[in-house]
Amino acid sequence: MAVLLPKGSTILDIGCGAGVPIDKFLSENGYTVKGIDISEKQIELAKKNVPHASYEVKDMSEFKDNEYDVDAIVSFYAIFHTPREIHFELFKKLASFLKSGGLLLVTMGSSDWEGEEENFHGAHMYWSHYSPEKNVEIVKKAGFEIISDKLDMSGGEKHQIIFCRRI
Repeated sequence: MAVLLPKGSTILDIGCGAGVPIDKFLSENGYTVKGIDISEKQIELAKKNVPHASYEVKDMSEFKDNEYDVDAIVSFYAIFHTPREIHFELFKKLASFLKSGGLLLVTMGSSDWEGEEENFHGAHMYWSHYSPEKNVEIVKKAGFEIISDKLDMSGGEKHQIIFCRRI
């Protein structure tokens, strides 16, 4: 994605966590980074780890249409922690943040599944996702053209990586 964007482009990272490695890489390579995460602690860490970026505590499920004006959006390992019933509306809102041609890079779940774990690295964690085919259908209906759709099986896990452009 970074090679397709001119330096200085603004990138929104949804579910930015502590800002590393993604935001740090983008910031160090000349991009303006805005990060959001639901966790106050993660935002505190992100502000320390990537001081040139801007961060805020925010729940992505509460986004409003046109709330941001950015050139690109990234979201790694975050969207599938929201109820899958809101994914279509969420992607429509993300489309509203981008001009025509704006880029979106996201990871999604790789199967039709919902579940939770009480102690996932010390925290209660919830997952909710559709099949890869349904994910692509949702993204397209929300106003995006698919550039790349791949399954990644690194780290002993399986995720769908969708790279797309706002129509």
